[in-house]
Amino acid sequence: MDKITGSMEVLNSLQTTADIAGLDQASKELYKNKEVLAVILKGVAREFESYTYKEIMDFIEAESITDDAEVSPSRTNTRIHGDDKEFTALNEKVSFFDTKFRAVNPELSDLEKGILVNLHVDVEPQKTYRPGYPLEKRGIYYLARELCAQLSLVTSTTDYGYLEKCYSIWICRDDIPKDEKFSISFIEMSNTKNYGNCHPAKRNYDLLTLVIIRLGDEVYQESKENPGKDVLEFLHAVMYPHKKEFLDTVKKYIDFSQNQELWKEVDRMCGLGESILLEGESRGIKIGESRGIKIGESRGIKSGIKIGETNGVTRSAKVFKAIQAGETDNNVIAALCDCTVENVVKIRKEFGI
Repeated sequence: MDKITGSMEVLNSLQTTADIAGLDQASKELYKNKEVLAVILKGVAREFESYTYKEIMDFIEAESITDDAEVSPSRTNTRIHGDDKEFTALNEKVSFFDTKFRAVNPELSDLEKGILVNLHVDVEPQKTYRPGYPLEKRGIYYLARELCAQLSLVTSTTDYGYLEKCYSIWICRDDIPKDEKFSISFIEMSNTKNYGNCHPAKRNYDLLTLVIIRLGDEVYQESKENPGKDVLEFLHAVMYPHKKEFLDTVKKYIDFSQNQELWKEVDRMCGLGESILLEGESRGIKIGESRGIKIGESRGIKSGIKIGETNGVTRSAKVFKAIQAGETDNNVIAALCDCTVENVVKIRKEFGI
């Protein structure tokens, strides 16, 4: 399976959300990572279906990823800087796109010839599919605002040919009708009827696509026949408090074992320990010897894993370094790292290395 080499940032984000239901501000930070966005785009955006996750990551413009672009009328172009994002003007409700970014449209761009056409994407994780109004209508409104935001001022000389396609992707977790659980809907503009000899080019009207992703159960209901299986499985893992198999699911799509920056950081475990060390359950699992790694003691609903004593962390760092240096024999690694073969096997198994 196509995999992405995971970054330090996505590792930290994944662990930060370990005990969180995938919906508060800490969790939404996860959707700012290109690795996560690449998995979503490959699963739901037609333009990226034939590309690898790595290629899709390269298409995403990292500097464009933001959560401070307003949806509000007349101010969609506004970016808010500083701590106070919740302000109002003219008694107008202020709302923000959860995660908004640009990505190169590979169907229409030709970078060798200097032709760059973007896709404008909005990702909206939602707790409920039934907020009291049709979510589809809100999605269409967001798309309209995305499209309007591309033209800051309309004049008699405005060139509408510069308008670029917009995606609004809604990931709904709860309150899904039983027969609609683990489903995806694609709602887009189409040319439904023509009179006479006319053939409108699709690229001129294919500007709005709304994607509604419905999860709906803490237990993932796998459907091998579902074309959206991969993105549904991945999002189910990150949208609910992490299960025992969480890391195994994520590792199907994001590979952390080859990340060189990750290896360099292992010695001091700055944030990394809270990101990946052995997936530990939030209510406490002890691994290794009594002076080794301690995972557990949940710090509350918004906290991650607490990494214990330094000796255990150092031992894991030595194992990582031995493997990085090319050593493959578990007995040799155990001797080099002053630990048991069982500890080496467990660390390798947990990290997939």
